[in-house]
Amino acid sequence: MVQEQVARWPMNQSRCSMGFKGGLGGHDAGAKGRTQNLQNYAGKLGRLGIAWLLSTIAAGLFAPAASSEPDKKSGYAIGSHRCGTGSLSFPALQIDMKQGFCAGLVASEDHDLRFPRSIVQIPGHELFVVADMGGWGHGDGRLLLLDPLAAEGKRVSELVAGFEYPFGLAVGPDGKVYASTAETIFRFDPLAANPKSTIETIIHNLPGRRLTLSDGTKVTESSHPLKHFVFDRLGRIFVNIGSHSDDCITRPPITKPCAAGEGPSPLASIWMFTPPAGGIFPALKPSDPNPPRIVYARGLRNSMALAIHPRFPDEGYAFLQGENGRDLQDIFKPNEEINAVEQGKHYGWPYCYDLSTSSPEFRAVLQSGPYKNLCNGAASYRQPHSLLPPHGAPLAMLYYHGSKFPELEGKLLVGLHGYRPTGNRVLIYDVDDHGFPKLSPPPVRYRVSCASEPTRAFQTDTGEMKAAPYEELISGWHRVNGARPRGAPVGMTVAEDGAIWLVEDNNKTVIRIDRAAGEPPAPLPCDMRSQAQIDELVRFVRQDVQKRGYLSSVRANLVEKHCLGCHSDFGLKAGQNDAEKDEAVLRFMLAQDGWIYPGDPDSGKLRVRLRGIGAEKLMPPAGENLPKTETGYAKVLNFADYLVGKMVPGTRMRIKAGPPQRKFISKSNKECGEIPTTKVVVVTQRNVSDKPGFSRFYRPADPFLNGECTDADGYYIQSNFLVPLL
Repeated sequence: MVQEQVARWPMNQSRCSMGFKGGLGGHDAGAKGRTQNLQNYAGKLGRLGIAWLLSTIAAGLFAPAASSEPDKKSGYAIGSHRCGTGSLSFPALQIDMKQGFCAGLVASEDHDLRFPRSIVQIPGHELFVVADMGGWGHGDGRLLLLDPLAAEGKRVSELVAGFEYPFGLAVGPDGKVYASTAETIFRFDPLAANPKSTIETIIHNLPGRRLTLSDGTKVTESSHPLKHFVFDRLGRIFVNIGSHSDDCITRPPITKPCAAGEGPSPLASIWMFTPPAGGIFPALKPSDPNPPRIVYARGLRNSMALAIHPRFPDEGYAFLQGENGRDLQDIFKPNEEINAVEQGKHYGWPYCYDLSTSSPEFRAVLQSGPYKNLCNGAASYRQPHSLLPPHGAPLAMLYYHGSKFPELEGKLLVGLHGYRPTGNRVLIYDVDDHGFPKLSPPPVRYRVSCASEPTRAFQTDTGEMKAAPYEELISGWHRVNGARPRGAPVGMTVAEDGAIWLVEDNNKTVIRIDRAAGEPPAPLPCDMRSQAQIDELVRFVRQDVQKRGYLSSVRANLVEKHCLGCHSDFGLKAGQNDAEKDEAVLRFMLAQDGWIYPGDPDSGKLRVRLRGIGAEKLMPPAGENLPKTETGYAKVLNFADYLVGKMVPGTRMRIKAGPPQRKFISKSNKECGEIPTTKVVVVTQRNVSDKPGFSRFYRPADPFLNGECTDADGYYIQSNFLVPLL
């Protein structure tokens, strides 16, 4: 269809003084809307040629609908384009790549992948081992054999099952494959007739799901039980021992250090185990003690990304960690971190974040005792080497060494798994001769997908900060309805031929990155709202006197007074009457990426920017003075909130707290997507007669859809997932 072709063309984006992205971001519902979009894009298609454009229009408008429906695997639309050559050629994915690179889909949920988390090549073979956790159930994990040369649908087979949280994979100094569970590290032969019989445990009794903290507190379900690990060239093994919780905050007042980080076996740390002479760990019997170990570094919340320079531990060479910082509500705080790991240093958790910001909950702990002034100059504290994008969730890190991409040789690759718009990408860092990412003075900017302000400078509470700039190997991996899911990269490895392999957990895929010739495809747009939905929302407002009044006030006293005269006209044209102006402004705001979430004004960028909430820059410029200097301005801001909150007829309700996300379905029981807990939705039917136990709600914003459902079929969620909005 035309909408699929349009999705690959650059969007006609404008920007107003509020710093929001302009241009229609949704697919059009009819030929009239498609024609308008084609006119908008025609100026950008000169190099493609008018003949190509006309043929595309004809093919899109008149081709049968069924013929344009692409095959889908793990949510990715699969077409005829390939990535790779010969026997290592796979369907190319529509994800935004650095020029000269492409991503091919090797395996998907069709291969019974369930929750793959890491991957490593078996030395000397074109085969790979994949650690698949199966989910967060206990004992669901498996180690899998991946044969990329096998026939489609037959590339994955099970090696060993019944593990609790298998995650880490590495090739040891002996050339054997090593793996981890929540409490052990072991080696095994994946090519043996009975791989399970070859398992040799080298480290056991690590802190797992069930813990006893240094003060005797029992923890029945640790938040970070996964064991990532790396070897150095001496054969020593460094193991992530994650924290038991997000921030160690307990009932105030907090006057004692966090028990999880204390004692001889602290959590939130990296433990180092040393092998005997010869550099190979012996196999352990259940009653054997572990190899000698030390607590190498502390104050690291969850070290799921570790990279060791080939020359380490020679003097001055890098041992790097990607820190998953504590979760704050603010989308831009705190930053994630790249830490230069040194023996004996403390890296801040839970007392410090960003560079030197003190956690207010631990104020008393930081005023006296062993952690006095920890965040501000204590000899034991090591600030981050560089900041990473906030909430990016680094889950993979490696130095690239391979022949396929000489321009990447020696550089640092970092995979960001985070579901917020700063995540879902793979970064490339230039490093110095010792493997440390090169720093630049502020401002150093990072990208934010589908944002009104698409880049931001790294900053803390004290202002903009120096950081290591980077390129993006994979960027723009936001969900595009009908084309791809949101990226979820976890483990990465470099194959013997130099190709980069990665796994996605939520999307259940194995992806191979190879060379690509020619210009890369245009980035896919952020399709936030269809033209049909915009029409419906406009109709809701037009039919209600109170909503129309809110809109008129916002248009006249906010948009026309403070937003015009910049790069966007909000759809306003000479000769329009007031009603036409109101509708033009409303349509413009509804078409922008993330400005408005009907029923939930707190989530939209419109409110955040107008009020300068969190780390967002207040707009319009100098807007902080308007409530004091302009009579009625504060009321107009409230009217904007009322307009959004009351836009859709129905009952506003909040998604009940519980698991991080709640699945919702269509009337025909097809899974449509997931909504984060605490999200506000507008319920249009509290108790659905033909679907007992479910409520129907208004269509969520596209980031929560997986592309499998239609508006016509409706969206339904279990009624017990909903709570009244207080």
